[in-house]
Amino acid sequence: MTRSFRVGLTRDFLNLDGTLGFGDIGLELLDRNPKIQSEFLPDFGGELPPLVSQEFDALLVLAPKVTANTLSGGKRLTHIARFGVGYDSVDVPACTRHDVVLTITPSGVRRPVAGSVLCFMLALSHKLLIKDRITRNGQWHDKLQYMGMGLTGRTLGVIGLGNIGREIFRLAAPHQMQFLASDPHRTPEDAIDCGAELVSLNELLERSDFVVVSCALTPETRHLLDASRIGRMKRGAYLINVARGPIVDQAALTQALHNGQLGGAGLDVFEKEPIDPNDPLLKMDNVILAPHALCWTDEMFRGVGVAACQSILEVAEGRVPQDIVNREILEHESFRQKLARYTH
Repeated sequence: MTRSFRVGLTRDFLNLDGTLGFGDIGLELLDRNPKIQSEFLPDFGGELPPLVSQEFDALLVLAPKVTANTLSGGKRLTHIARFGVGYDSVDVPACTRHDVVLTITPSGVRRPVAGSVLCFMLALSHKLLIKDRITRNGQWHDKLQYMGMGLTGRTLGVIGLGNIGREIFRLAAPHQMQFLASDPHRTPEDAIDCGAELVSLNELLERSDFVVVSCALTPETRHLLDASRIGRMKRGAYLINVARGPIVDQAALTQALHNGQLGGAGLDVFEKEPIDPNDPLLKMDNVILAPHALCWTDEMFRGVGVAACQSILEVAEGRVPQDIVNREILEHESFRQKLARYTH
């Protein structure tokens, strides 16, 4: 008899009362497949233990870290489906060494994250929070002091021309802006397809009215926007980060906002999360903050969950899933043998 395909879901998908914290994430796709046996893992804290590699074929992972130690427990684990697009919490080289394929879900987050960028752009340029505050405080006639800035003819620069970066340009197109992109892994033709011009990072910073961080966090991109690079930005420009906090030197950004070099910032991510309650960013009225959740909508969670579950279904049938991070694993004979056992 064929062994069931066991899927472990990390406990942080659940509320304290055992209900799903994100609503419908497409788990019925797994439930309808008689071959698959899925269950929620115990609360292991911040790092998954080695035993999960012994007991499960696939893991659907939200926040807990997957480390080399996690993967040292056994040879059963074949697939880690990361719920989202970031994978800095997963030791990718260790996955490859242990013949574990890592997938992410760009199709589910593409539109919601790009929409959150547009939300930041419009709210910042129209000074929405400031106008909300003066209205509530009875300062109606102070509105002349807070003139907004139209988007038409302004320059939008996106750092990282991946799925989300391209979607940002698509959503912003009706505003008739100039588009710049910076990404060492893309060609000028890639940018042209989005209506953008591919330029160096320094040129993007110097020319853009809005700078959006939309690249992955890697050793190379940590503090990519340091004090020197932030200093290159146009006076009065806006910085928006929807990627990962450590890509931006938060202390340098705070200083640039404090001294008036930048017009404002929209931040969904921070160097340390949750943000320190005494952080000076919390007291700035030209900064809009969100708890790494601005794109959290029913649309996003359903899309991400369905994409993750579909990748699990592919592996359960012995097929190569979509959106693989460590694609070099496909050249490993040992991985191909591991995947083939699910076709029997």
